[in-house]
Amino acid sequence: MVPESRVVADLLLADADANDWRQAIEVDNVLAKRSASTAITKARLIRARLKTLPPSLWNVIRDGSKPAATHAVLAGAVNYSLVFGDFLDLVVRDLYRRFEPVLKPQHWDAYVEDCHARDPAMPTWTPATQESLRTRVFGMMTDAGYLTGGRRHTLTPLRIAPEVTSALKEAGATYALRCILVGSPEERP
Repeated sequence: MVPESRVVADLLLADADANDWRQAIEVDNVLAKRSASTAITKARLIRARLKTLPPSLWNVIRDGSKPAATHAVLAGAVNYSLVFGDFLDLVVRDLYRRFEPVLKPQHWDAYVEDCHARDPAMPTWTPATQESLRTRVFGMMTDAGYLTGGRRHTLTPLRIAPEVTSALKEAGATYALRCILVGSPEERP
């Protein structure tokens, strides 16, 4: 959701109040969604993700190159969803370290099982929900550049935009930084 995140970042940088948000999202339909309810839902999710980031990254999201904006949005998704962040940090990092060439659906499924074993209070998802989440996670990873497109999901080295790593370091956002650097050549053994 990088294009939509650019719009939301602009509203955050403008310090838009509730009326400005309503006007932009519901009336002006700046996210170009088919219904106001969809626009509101997407705007809330994106704003929640971006609010986990230092404001310096809002500028990168709004004005930066597509790769830089994508990496910054990814950092927000990692901060917002620890399930996603931990998947990158624990599972994907291990695959890179072992030079495994492909991320398989079974990796996600085993990870979710391990999460339940570690935390029995974690909600149990239906198979359809688990598959939907896996599809979204793999999609975000493909958009960011960790995976090649297509059905095989081949892992590729990924160099995170320097302005994103710098902003995360300056903000002390070590968790997001550690998670998004999993495919970086600097992280490989």
